[in-house]
Amino acid sequence: MNNTSALPQMAMKEIPEPNSNAATITALVKDSGTVVGYQLSNGQTINKQEGVALARQGGILGVGIAERDGTEYLKSIPDGTEDNNLNSLPSISSMGMQ
Repeated sequence: MNNTSALPQMAMKEIPEPNSNAATITALVKDSGTVVGYQLSNGQTINKQEGVALARQGGILGVGIAERDGTEYLKSIPDGTEDNNLNSLPSISSMGMQ
């Protein structure tokens, strides 16, 4: 029996169009195992809310915006490969993040 109705709803609610100079996410910033931000290919480290806002402006490539429990977050756009999924990226500590 397939009981997917018990799973949290994590569908993309928005897929912004990236700008020609959009950054990519190179690492997840975590605090006690929870994603709290993103490190970008331009060296910038931003929190989750800043990431959502930047993605909406077209500043991040390869992500869409999803929502769970009223909180928006970035999610990889499915493309058939796993190695570029956000879950497959390295994690860094949130220490030093403002």
